[in-house]
Amino acid sequence: MSEILEQLHNIGIVPVVVLDDVKDAEPLGEALCEGGLPCAEVTFRTAAAEESIRILTQKFPQMLVGAGTVLTTEQADRAIAAGAQFVISPGLNPKVVRHCQERGVVMTPGVQTPSEIEQALELGLSVVKFFPAEPAGGLKMIKALAAPYTSLSFMPTGGISEQNVREYLAYSRIVACGGSWMVPKDLIAQGEFGKVKELVRNAAAIVKEVRG
Repeated sequence: MSEILEQLHNIGIVPVVVLDDVKDAEPLGEALCEGGLPCAEVTFRTAAAEESIRILTQKFPQMLVGAGTVLTTEQADRAIAAGAQFVISPGLNPKVVRHCQERGVVMTPGVQTPSEIEQALELGLSVVKFFPAEPAGGLKMIKALAAPYTSLSFMPTGGISEQNVREYLAYSRIVACGGSWMVPKDLIAQGEFGKVKELVRNAAAIVKEVRG
């Protein structure tokens, strides 16, 4: 695995962040770092995403900051220019994957099926996102897919929560889990970053509990 993927493995849980206002980026970065998960997948679903990535990477050099929900090469370029260290997409678009590879940035596309996994392997990937994890069969499905594809690891996202994340983290083929329960939009919008930090700290404690 690349150095970035190793770092993601060490962090264990990747907070999936939706930011509607750039003013929230810096206090959120503080909450994530102080809470013990110095990482964020900032989803490219809002107009604030690009600038938020820029703020997080500049203010918190210790953080691992990536862009999520990247659907086009143009979005990938904007994310990378803003400082994104990794790129994640909900599905597998070979054009976007190759573009990120050419730019030298870690790209983790979403898959659900053996056919998509074989496309990912053909593209030289060793880690894929499994999305949406719980609706698509959860850990049971991941283990079934992992069996014939022995070189592949997974980053499941979608429906993962404080209640079920332990079983995912305990499986050796999981690099990290994506989740948003520790960065709820309502608390961010209300500026309740102390509460966010507490949720982040609880999530970090689960990683330590399961992985040591």
